[in-house]
Amino acid sequence: MTLRTIITPDNPVLRKKAHAVKDVADAALQRLIDDMIETMRAAPGVGLAAPQVAVSQRLAVIEYAPGSEDLPEDAEPPALKLFVLINPEITQRSEALVDGAEGCLSIPGYAGNVLRHQAVTVRALNRKGRPVKIKATGWLARIFQHEIDHLDGVLFIDRASKVWKAKDSEVLAE
Repeated sequence: MTLRTIITPDNPVLRKKAHAVKDVADAALQRLIDDMIETMRAAPGVGLAAPQVAVSQRLAVIEYAPGSEDLPEDAEPPALKLFVLINPEITQRSEALVDGAEGCLSIPGYAGNVLRHQAVTVRALNRKGRPVKIKATGWLARIFQHEIDHLDGVLFIDRASKVWKAKDSEVLAE
């Protein structure tokens, strides 16, 4: 596995709609998935989309402990869950919207308030090419929306009502 360079908005790949993945079994795609997981963990972040490593493909990886945002600080965190999403699409969105702070590995050092749907349903293929349907709420729903935005060339700063220079501990990087 190889750590990939996370690009910033000066690279035009980040602003383009990514191409659909055609061959899930392709060895290069499987290597890319492994590289993206390693890169996301090393960054560290909770999500990474292929355009963020200069690859125009509809692929995102997310690793997060669902429900961890609702736990008291001294509680044992739940186990992390890894999601590999190939050609993901949001098929349902809640009417309820929630404003929350976001950061991004491609825009280091900044955060912003972004209004997102409280809950979403995402359909995609997993890394084996099997269809998956994920219902997510809260922070996990926010992460899915953030990463799928990357696949459409949209950055959190495009949706933010306010952007600021972030402190190191202020925002979970996506």
